[in-house]
Amino acid sequence: MPLRHAVRLWHRGRRAWRRSLQVRIVSITLVLSLLVVGVFGFVVASAITGGLLDARVRSASKTVDQGAAYAASQLKGVTQPGDPALLTTVPAVVVALGNAEQSGQVQVIIRASDSSLSSLPAQSLAWPKADAYNVVTSGRLADLRRQVGRGKMARQYATANPDGNGERRYLVFGTPINSSGAGGQLELYYLFPLDNEVATVDLVRTTLIATGAALVVLLAMVAALVTRLVVRPVRIAARTAQRLSAGLLDQRMEVRGEDDLARLAASFNQMAGNLQRQIVRLEEMSRLQRRFTSDVSHELRTPLTTVRMAADLIFSAREDFEPAVARSAELLQAELDRFEGLLTDLLEISRFDAGFAMLDAEATDLVPVVRRAADGLTSVAERAGCAVDVSVPGAPVIVEIDPRRIERVLRNLIGNAIEHSEGKPVRVTLAADDSAVAVTVRDHGVGLRPGEEKLVFNRFWRADPSRARQTGGSGLGLSISLEDARLHGGWLEAWGAPGQGAQFRLTLPVRAGERLVSSPLALVPADAPPARSAEPAGTPAVVGVAASAATPVAGGDPGDEGRVTP
Repeated sequence: MPLRHAVRLWHRGRRAWRRSLQVRIVSITLVLSLLVVGVFGFVVASAITGGLLDARVRSASKTVDQGAAYAASQLKGVTQPGDPALLTTVPAVVVALGNAEQSGQVQVIIRASDSSLSSLPAQSLAWPKADAYNVVTSGRLADLRRQVGRGKMARQYATANPDGNGERRYLVFGTPINSSGAGGQLELYYLFPLDNEVATVDLVRTTLIATGAALVVLLAMVAALVTRLVVRPVRIAARTAQRLSAGLLDQRMEVRGEDDLARLAASFNQMAGNLQRQIVRLEEMSRLQRRFTSDVSHELRTPLTTVRMAADLIFSAREDFEPAVARSAELLQAELDRFEGLLTDLLEISRFDAGFAMLDAEATDLVPVVRRAADGLTSVAERAGCAVDVSVPGAPVIVEIDPRRIERVLRNLIGNAIEHSEGKPVRVTLAADDSAVAVTVRDHGVGLRPGEEKLVFNRFWRADPSRARQTGGSGLGLSISLEDARLHGGWLEAWGAPGQGAQFRLTLPVRAGERLVSSPLALVPADAPPARSAEPAGTPAVVGVAASAATPVAGGDPGDEGRVTP
């Protein structure tokens, strides 16, 4: 459980770090403040500690020098190391040196380097406590004793309990006593307690920690306050931008003062106002354009009907006319058919643009729909000199679709393939799995150059404007097909390579409203040439146009099996 809570807190912290500028600035300020305060506190504490200890060392050194001089003067009458006077003089010197200290906490010890004082008890050689003698003779002060034995004054810090009141820090000084007979054998030691220095250092350390912590907290609060003053307008701008993107074009930021943030708010409001005017203008233009297209299409219906009736009458009697007039009647009939198809497509496009297109889905066997679409273009294929090969499963393929719209999509795809097949065969393939059905239309004609696969679904776009049309299309077929596929929640995708032909793939969900994740058929045909990098000409081009509200992922890898994730 604690580990789970720790992981949860870690994820929350990472999320806050990524999403909040204020959290990042406050955290960075807090870390840098801790480092600065820590370094500053360490330097100050080290300087104060060093100054206190230096002062204590100088004072103690002076005391030791005076004590050593006094002991040497008292022991100058001792001429031999084994002189019996040592047994009485040394304890007296120890007591005298101890009484000379105003504080009873300073320990004074005299030690002999040989056995000349072995008959004296430890309490006679140490003042005021006998345990101080054991401290001096312990192993922790062995280095100090060696230096004193060489005739040098030395000092060492040690933790000891010479008076039985608990261990404390001491400054231990040792020096030889220069006397004519016993100078090389007697050593004087002082144990100076560092209680005042330790207390002062602890007070300084505690003060620095408390002051540093308060300073860090204060800096974090200041950083949070300053950051809030800067971040808050940015957050307000972000929320206002989100509302603008959601369609609330009247949202504005509040302008306060004349500083940089106020100028930012004013500039943002000016930008929002300009965007609102442009969007409103474009929406009005789009509305007028859609209305114009719809009105023109409807208004042209009446004169077109009259012209159609007259043209049909003339066309039916063309055998009684002269050859030139008869040919004119045939041309008039063909162009009227094309004009009528163009009006129908324009009306359909205007319905899509206005959002009035409705899907009338029903369970339908897609096999006869594919066959009807191909059979309806048999005469067109014969005029173009190409064969249309239809490959469908033997069993029914039931799918929830609007058969009228899907048949129109297939007619547009097959007609487009015939138009660009250059007399080569066109193959139509139907396949299905548990969640999707797909229809591919493959031709081996002129193909698509790199970049053109992104344009084939644009309105009135032609790959080669200089080429003569075979089918007399309106230029809106693929655009309408894309809208029909989008209305079904499906995909309409294109692949092509110059001189290698093209392939279009329509993928639909088996059940209306379900989301597509893959297609039963590959977008890149099996007979397609392998993709070659660093060759702008001849490289297969693939575009995945997901016919849904999401933007597709496009790719040209033949190993992708044509799968596109919207």
